[in-house]
Amino acid sequence: MFADAVQQVIDELGRLPGVGPKSAQRLAFHLLKLPVEDTTRLTDVITEMKSRIRFCERCFNISEEQLCLICSDQRRDGTVLCVVEEARDIVAVERTGEFQGRYHVLGGAISPIDGVGPDQLRVTELLGRLEPESVAEVILATNPNIEGEATAMYLARLLGPLGIVVTRIASGLPVGGDLEYADELTLGRALEGRRRLDGG
Repeated sequence: MFADAVQQVIDELGRLPGVGPKSAQRLAFHLLKLPVEDTTRLTDVITEMKSRIRFCERCFNISEEQLCLICSDQRRDGTVLCVVEEARDIVAVERTGEFQGRYHVLGGAISPIDGVGPDQLRVTELLGRLEPESVAEVILATNPNIEGEATAMYLARLLGPLGIVVTRIASGLPVGGDLEYADELTLGRALEGRRRLDGG
């Protein structure tokens, strides 16, 4: 339908997550309109990112060095580990400003349908960090979906007998949400995770 060179770009863009055929087509034609300097700059920064970025040797966060900025920060509490599915989840937790420990990136979640079991995740590496880093608490911050819950349950059963405190992030209603629109599972978890308010 389009010239081969354009169709190849559309096909490659369509392989990106969240980019459907129409979006890929729009992006390709947008790139076609841009000056050569702009498209060259885009391809250069993507190539540079791919060549410079690697995984942190300790937590598997993205990094330009052997250790990421969080693992190399001596002010962080190394006795508390927050386990997340992907490196991008670290950004979400860090934005809260509430967590001062370190992280461990699993690289996904248990999903039998997708052929992902515990062996495909960085569980062995997590277990290998516990004693050398004197970890006292592991916070399971996997996503509140079926795969994330299965992963959290698996890790809780694995870590429980080791004498480490294992906690799970609370899930419930979003701020500004209405009760009438909440599903039963979310509302149930909000009730389970309720806390006492001391009147003043």
